[in-house]
Amino acid sequence: MFRQTKSVLQKLRYLSFSGQKCTWRLKSSSAERALQYHPGLKIHGFTVKEVVAVPDLFLTAVKLTHDKTGAQYLHAARDDSNNLFSVQFRTTPMDSTGVPHILEHTVLCGSEKYPCRDPFFKMLNRSLSTFMNAFTASDYTMYPFSTQNGKDFQNLLSVYLDAVFFPCLREQDFWQEGWRLENENPTDPNSPLVFKGVVFNEMKGAFSDNERLYAQHLQNKLYPDHTYSVVSGGEPLSIPDLTWQQLRQFHATHYHPSNARFFTYGDLPLEQHLKQIEEEALSKFECINPNTEVPPQPHWNSPREDHVTCSPDALAPDPARQNTLCVSYLLGDITDTFEGFTLSLLSSLMISGPNSPFYKALIEPKIGTDFSSVVGYDGSTKEASFSIGLQGMAEEDTERVKQIINQTINDIIENGFEEERIEALLHKIEIQMKHQSTNFGLSLASYIASSWNHDGDPIQLLQISDSVAKFKQALVENPRFLQDKVKHYFKENTHRLTLSMSPDEAYLEKQAEAEEEKLQEKIRALSDSDRKEIYEKGLDLLAAQSKTQDASCLPALKVSDIEPTIPITPVQISTAAGGVPVQYCEQPTNGLVYFRAMCSLNTLPEDLRLYVPLFCNVITRMGCGGLDYRQQAQQMELRTGGMSVSTQVIPDSTQLDMYEQGVLLFSSCLERNLPHMFQLWSDIFNSPHFDDEERLRVLVMMSAQELANGISYSGHMYAMTRSGRHLTPAGDLQETFGGMEQVKFMKRIAEMSDLSQVIRTLPRIKKHLLNPDNMRCAVNTTPQKVSDTAAQLETFIKDVSESRKERKPVRPNVVERPLDPLDNSGLSRKLICEQNFQPCQMKTFFQMPFPVNFVSESIRTVPFSHEDYASLGILARLMTAKFLHGEIREKGGAYGGGARMGGGGLFSFYSYRDPNSVQTLSAFRKGVDWAKSGEFTQQDIDEAKLSVFSAVDSPVAPADKGMGLFLSGVTDEMKQSHRERLFSVTHKNLVDVANRYLSVGQRTCGVAILGPENEMIKKDPSWVVK
Repeated sequence: MFRQTKSVLQKLRYLSFSGQKCTWRLKSSSAERALQYHPGLKIHGFTVKEVVAVPDLFLTAVKLTHDKTGAQYLHAARDDSNNLFSVQFRTTPMDSTGVPHILEHTVLCGSEKYPCRDPFFKMLNRSLSTFMNAFTASDYTMYPFSTQNGKDFQNLLSVYLDAVFFPCLREQDFWQEGWRLENENPTDPNSPLVFKGVVFNEMKGAFSDNERLYAQHLQNKLYPDHTYSVVSGGEPLSIPDLTWQQLRQFHATHYHPSNARFFTYGDLPLEQHLKQIEEEALSKFECINPNTEVPPQPHWNSPREDHVTCSPDALAPDPARQNTLCVSYLLGDITDTFEGFTLSLLSSLMISGPNSPFYKALIEPKIGTDFSSVVGYDGSTKEASFSIGLQGMAEEDTERVKQIINQTINDIIENGFEEERIEALLHKIEIQMKHQSTNFGLSLASYIASSWNHDGDPIQLLQISDSVAKFKQALVENPRFLQDKVKHYFKENTHRLTLSMSPDEAYLEKQAEAEEEKLQEKIRALSDSDRKEIYEKGLDLLAAQSKTQDASCLPALKVSDIEPTIPITPVQISTAAGGVPVQYCEQPTNGLVYFRAMCSLNTLPEDLRLYVPLFCNVITRMGCGGLDYRQQAQQMELRTGGMSVSTQVIPDSTQLDMYEQGVLLFSSCLERNLPHMFQLWSDIFNSPHFDDEERLRVLVMMSAQELANGISYSGHMYAMTRSGRHLTPAGDLQETFGGMEQVKFMKRIAEMSDLSQVIRTLPRIKKHLLNPDNMRCAVNTTPQKVSDTAAQLETFIKDVSESRKERKPVRPNVVERPLDPLDNSGLSRKLICEQNFQPCQMKTFFQMPFPVNFVSESIRTVPFSHEDYASLGILARLMTAKFLHGEIREKGGAYGGGARMGGGGLFSFYSYRDPNSVQTLSAFRKGVDWAKSGEFTQQDIDEAKLSVFSAVDSPVAPADKGMGLFLSGVTDEMKQSHRERLFSVTHKNLVDVANRYLSVGQRTCGVAILGPENEMIKKDPSWVVK
């Protein structure tokens, strides 16, 4: 529940605009109804301050203030049923004990009206929420949720309001969530004392991620004089300095309506929200002066330099080049909306894509593997910053990099930017405003959070077109507008920090020593009676964690509140030139066309499989036809919303040993650019460029670096993929394409001094993949544009027909399935069936340079359309909520853990950032015993059903409608029968599937752990150690 505030991308990445309705309709819409409010109107203790229509985003913004406490409120009325609520507080800690982060965890552990332990996790199973979480940023803490059900909205609002304003903040919750001293084995008073706690372990995990570590140091050192100089999430060695009293004090001063900003979004009526917030919370407070403002950072009169160290990365593409260097500049106040908009555009022009000056100057000479983890404009602090630098570089290149950065800034001031690049950027904003995502409310809440937190105007931020118009005008009035900004903010700015980071072989050892020293310091201060008390408190906590919880005080939806049937998504399937099947799905896409093509891998020789992800990564980025890679990137920016190719392994819905393998092409564009988009694809099919070894090396290094960096973040996904590897044929291919095997393979490629062998391989893959003979397409667009799109698609397919070849599949066992099971027009998907596949048990351990584990165990069960699949899915949720969460997170101290039923027929257990390794495997076992014992109630089962349905019924964006059918052949009828099976799952079914599939004697399972050196596993011959 901790979000990294330094986002690598700019703020604009949040603007993926969602919603179902694309035109202002005649009947009264939410946005039109909201226009009846007028400034001065009083509603339930609030006064309306401002009402503004924002037609670009199809919404009306209403700004209010609470009369008694001064709480600020913004409502965005929009025809979107996925309603959102968020409350945020300005939290400005002055030390690194992690007090705002631990408080964020602890307020969710019970409140006056809902005193049960952990109402937050319990509500996940008592609601149909589409999103529930909490975030700690550097200077605010935010509590958002969203749901499509009106009754659910009221339930969640009640729980959230009580949690933040009237939490219990019990000492026991502080120990569990924050930190505590406890016997390693709580039931044995002679076992050694150790530090435990959810946030303590979470932050140890976070600080093992070098990118995250660097971002933290950079912010602390660029803003050394106030709240940004500390770690708001908590520095592991400072967390044990926090006391329970300090936590309560921080809540009293910061979590007050006078320091709060409320945001609601969607089509539910505003009055209802205001009434509930006033009655349940705000009416009980007076106005205070919270005194949480962040003063401006005093400007330095000369630049500074600093150095930090980190742990070496075993997966780094080049072990000898693991340094990072970056220059960070302090910019202006983010509450100046237009200046912020300008600087974030300027940042894109300077660093985004192969045509940008910094890409050409820093990435292409291959001095490093990629830009530094913090790069570009960052508007998440009161005064923004801009950073530029490299990771994966050699120490001796330090001076050279500093020189290049200065030189590049001088070049920009002299030459400015090409007009076409500015045009491409404004086109990107136009697409982002038209594209509709499903979590638009959450995107808006995140987008306005930082500026509003420092009293910027949130409505101004929503009026993006005004900023665009102002930007164009400024360029007309002063052609050197952008160059002048570069000169002012970069060349003449003395408040800049150059921070380098280098690996230290002894880093982890030193960390462990420092933690041990901290521990001993705490232990030395203990008397015998203190030790006795620690033991007793440990037992009390264990008892509290083991006690069956009574959650009856919490509101809950019932299974009868769930819609019994799903809405049907109509599609048409027709045949284009040369027999290529095309699925058309008419959707309110707001003037955008979404195109996909699935190309089969069945004819690809087996030895080329490992190269497919690399092929996908580079095929749209090396140039094509008459365009080199720079011109190609420019055309994509100008004419499309992006073009990508990704690997697909699609398990069959009826048989475990059958799957479809392919690559998926995806792109979108404004209707007017259709011919251009298809022309770009034609060139990629007919004449992709593969021969530029220098360009390929850049892409390979960036890709290997990105994979290596991602492991500490998604270690549980890698563990789950690996544990399923030997259980199904699809699982094996998934490990090849996206598991640790792929990470190691890319590291090997990045280490090659000569890439000519790879360059010879890519065209061989292209011949097999980009072949219209084994391709099917899908288009989502508005009804008015279907025939236009069909004509353009027809031209594209004729253009690429020369690359058409009938090729033999590599494996003889190909099964054809109709695209639409209800229509036997001969259009089919070709699946691979491995009848002789022998699943086998395997335990794999990957030693990693971080202090926490990611543990997974997977079990081969049944495919999607099997009658037991629904029971296993509900069992996974039930075990997670009622057993595994308590064992793995509360008792074990891991950041997360649970079970899930995968579409490929694998039932998987996992843990995330876990201090334990082999012990967690026995928690998984105990979970199975618990399920077999049937010690759960009908209420528990209903809650698990709600939780499963909130995932099944999560909103689908217009761009993605019809995709289940197109990719997996799962029809609405199949979804409906799955739905009916979910409704009818009984207690008996659950105990039965636990016995039949998960019992030790019955099952075939695989295990994988990623984690630090582990003596116990090394000594155990049943483990394969990597």
